[in-house]
Amino acid sequence: MAEQITVEVAYAGPVSQLVRRVAVPEGSTVMQAIEASGIAQAVPGLVIDPARLGIFSRKATPDQRVGEGDRVEIYRPLTLDPKEARRRRAHEG
Repeated sequence: MAEQITVEVAYAGPVSQLVRRVAVPEGSTVMQAIEASGIAQAVPGLVIDPARLGIFSRKATPDQRVGEGDRVEIYRPLTLDPKEARRRRAHEG
């Protein structure tokens, strides 16, 4: 039987943040940790985009392995393109 490791899975919504600490078997992947956390079921309408995942603010793939104490992060899609945001600020200023 594989050793258990503890990781955190975090999702920051527009209004609040949800962080769950879960124990998963050593060698588990980012997606397995997310599934174990139950965050996808806890946040209505949450669609997990495999391209918008990270570990401690560094891009991660769904099949990347997690380590003891890692913080898996689920990112929301951007609501405004960064270039467009800069354009708007420059126009207002």
